[in-house]
Amino acid sequence: MISKNQLKLLRALNQKKQRKAHGLFLVEGEKNVLELIDSTLVVKQIFATSEFLDQNPQLMSRFECIEASLDELTKASSLVSNNAAVAVVEIPSVTAPKAEGLMIALDGVSDPGNLGTIIRVADWYGIKHIVASSDCADPYNPKTIRATMGSFGRVQVSQLDLPAYLAGSGLPIYGAFLAGESVHSTDFQSEGILLMGSESHGVREEAEKLVTHKITIPAFGGAESLNVAMATGIILDNFRRQHG
Repeated sequence: MISKNQLKLLRALNQKKQRKAHGLFLVEGEKNVLELIDSTLVVKQIFATSEFLDQNPQLMSRFECIEASLDELTKASSLVSNNAAVAVVEIPSVTAPKAEGLMIALDGVSDPGNLGTIIRVADWYGIKHIVASSDCADPYNPKTIRATMGSFGRVQVSQLDLPAYLAGSGLPIYGAFLAGESVHSTDFQSEGILLMGSESHGVREEAEKLVTHKITIPAFGGAESLNVAMATGIILDNFRRQHG
């Protein structure tokens, strides 16, 4: 059973201010909770139905698990379905990564769903760390975590002074714009930073000044633009074709 204090905490962690104050975030849903088994994240507690715990006994042996009814979990979770489990996890200490290899930088991507999907795309293409401007969506927002589909444990996000990081990176910076060299003909270097802006504003002027290569995805139809997460995946795929 979930106590009143535990329920209060679970609900509070839906707010960024409370996540920061407690140093904790939520992992909701069966698939995402199971991803914690192989992650290095520190799990404080898991609340789950008896059926879910019976089906996944490894959780009981590794973590503090508290049995709860589906009704209790529905009240505690923001999920409408697949809400048989929710975990309380420590926010890890994340430092800015060394600028090397293939990296993703995000400038003002404020939608948590887009950020979560980009984390998932980064995981697919073997990128372990994303650098993001301080006004990007919170990587520990429950919507972000859900959208990662489990990749939250393998890809970290550093929120920092993005222009300063880019300026000191020493790497070529490939900025995505509506006008630029086609990604189909771009000769990507083996190391570099892919800079993506928000769908509404694109890459902002301060970061744009640091771009060494403006690139674009050529359009063949009438769509005005691409979702930023989809565009990230397309560009990464073109990069990996040249440097697997």
